[in-house]
Amino acid sequence: MLALVLRHAPEKFNVEMDINGWVNARELSESISKQRRHYHWLRGWHFAAIANADDKGRYQVEGDMLRATYGHSIELELDLPTDQIPEALYWPCEEGQAETTMELGITAGDRKHIHLSRSISNAMEAGHVRIHRPTILEVDTVRAIADGHIIYRAGKTVFLVDEMPGEYLYKLEADDPIILEIIAQWELEEQEEE
Repeated sequence: MLALVLRHAPEKFNVEMDINGWVNARELSESISKQRRHYHWLRGWHFAAIANADDKGRYQVEGDMLRATYGHSIELELDLPTDQIPEALYWPCEEGQAETTMELGITAGDRKHIHLSRSISNAMEAGHVRIHRPTILEVDTVRAIADGHIIYRAGKTVFLVDEMPGEYLYKLEADDPIILEIIAQWELEEQEEE
């Protein structure tokens, strides 16, 4: 519900969102409580607890204000930081798309931004939601930034960029030790489910 309101449809709960995606946490909790009676106990400080406990940093709280840091389908002007960007970031794709993507680059598609991951394991996890065995592309952020591409720090593990040309992309080998370890873990989990 929180993602729906903060990323896609603040009007569903009649909350005012500013141009940077901020809403008043108290007003949001009151609106949710009014529309969904079983949330009568909800208070603004619950959102701060959610934001602080989230490993990916999906939400940000400043004082009484709350916002989603990425994943929006609505038009916003996110004022995210552009400092402390790692030298490399990662992006998951289908094996069959890797070569074309490295040639043409990554575009946002139906999203507002491209989501890049802090680590190989973060990218594998993000890709595994839609792709059985994702291929990972490494982004040379040092060169991309030097050439004028702005990369935003959106959460603890997520970074945003409007586009990423293919000249900054490199395919990680399938036998990369980190990738092999993650796939081995997935295979164990799949066996346990059978």
